[in-house]
Order: sequence, then structure tokens, then C-alpha cells
Amino acid sequence: MCGLTARGRICLFHAFEEVIKAMFAIVRTGGKQYRVAAGDKIVVEKIAGEAGTTVSLEDVLLAGEGADLKPVTGLTVSAEIIAQAKAEKVIVFKKRRRHNYRRRNGHRQQHTILKIVSVGNAAA
Repeated sequence: MCGLTARGRICLFHAFEEVIKAMFAIVRTGGKQYRVAAGDKIVVEKIAGEAGTTVSLEDVLLAGEGADLKPVTGLTVSAEIIAQAKAEKVIVFKKRRRHNYRRRNGHRQQHTILKIVSVGNAAA
């Protein structure tokens, strides 16, 4: 019933409804919070590990499926490290006028690109 209308157009309402019903979680890593579902790719602060290894995000703040919320005690989110990367360079320039004081520094923050494998596995 979902997918195409009588005129052959895509029915976005029902397609979007299926996406909303997927299991999701809100996790905290690197001092930030991310809403994740299985299959999502996110860029987080650097996590130790090589590309291809699986990491577990245990700091789950909220979990649910559609409008139903689930208890988060013992819940984990598994993710696979896709790559370790660096952000764009940020230039830090300090200057004090009339004192011949100029300092120029650059900074590139290290990031980890994660692909969420599963949401809601019980911790072993």
C-alpha cells in the first residue's frame, strides 16, 4: 500500500513513517550527543582504534522505537570505525597593535568516522 500513489508518485508520508519506527538511541561521546540508528554514519571526536574495528558506545542517554521509549540500563550501541580523519585547519591569529606582537597557529582536530552497526544490544 505504501510507496506509490494512484498517479504514480512516491508517497512520502508512509515512507517517512517507516523511517521513524526504526530503533534509535541518543549517545554521548566526546562531550557531544548524537541521535543514531542502525546504518547511520556519524563524525565524532577521536576514538582510539584502527579502521574496520568495532567499538561499543555505552553512554546511552535515551533509546526508543517510534514514539515508544525503552529503558536504557545495560543498552549499548555498536559501531564500526570507517576511518580516522582530520578536520579543516583552523587558523588562530593573535595580535597586539603597536607592540610588534603577532602569533599565527594552526589546528586540525582529529575525528573518527563511525558507522552504526546495531542499536540496543544488551551489554555482555
